[in-house]
Amino acid sequence: MSELRVPSVQHLARNWRSDPALIARILIRLVMNPPRFNYNPLYSAVRDLLVLGVPYDQVVEGIRRIKRVSVRKNLLEVLPLIRDHFAGVAPDFYQTIDKRYYPVGRGLMVPFEPPMIYGVGGQLYFPWFSFWRQNPLASERLSLFVTLVDEVLMQDPDLETARFEILDFSCPTPKQPRALRVIDAREIPRITDARKAEMLDAFAEGYFRAIDALKGKATPAADDRADKTPEADPDQPTFL
Repeated sequence: MSELRVPSVQHLARNWRSDPALIARILIRLVMNPPRFNYNPLYSAVRDLLVLGVPYDQVVEGIRRIKRVSVRKNLLEVLPLIRDHFAGVAPDFYQTIDKRYYPVGRGLMVPFEPPMIYGVGGQLYFPWFSFWRQNPLASERLSLFVTLVDEVLMQDPDLETARFEILDFSCPTPKQPRALRVIDAREIPRITDARKAEMLDAFAEGYFRAIDALKGKATPAADDRADKTPEADPDQPTFL
């Protein structure tokens, strides 16, 4: 059986629920039925288009070489939106950022690995890519994510002035195609320290309950009706 590994900050926020038992059930389902692909080729596409100046058709051709039809189709749905967003952008510099860790509690350190930063005309940009087709971060979960990212960025003097934007590539409705929504993180309300502590405590409890359940020590109990998360989320990058 696959092992439950530590989720990223983004996955922590997306899988957060008020009941630790529900969190445990979600994490266990991800172990039992994990997604089988990730969006790494799109990060490479951003670099190729934005930094290396690779022609768009050549980037498309690289994606078309991916053998799995469903994966290839998924990536090709996003690629034109990436092209249009960065069209005309000529960064003065571009760099990747080292992985950092956020202390959730009970010894749980959650990784935070920004894909990149770039600068244009003296302004530093920090884009965060959200490639989920459905159910992107919203409401309190989005506020939790932005609050945690803020704290990480403030620890680095080189990043604290960066313009933090979330690039949401989800479908506006289930019957509509993907569309890009650029979210200015400055417009997202932050959660209080007290509420953040409550939310992180709940996640840590759910995480360790899931580990115990997978080891056969316990079974998380929760009302399935309270959890509206799909059984499988093919658009969630794996953290297994």
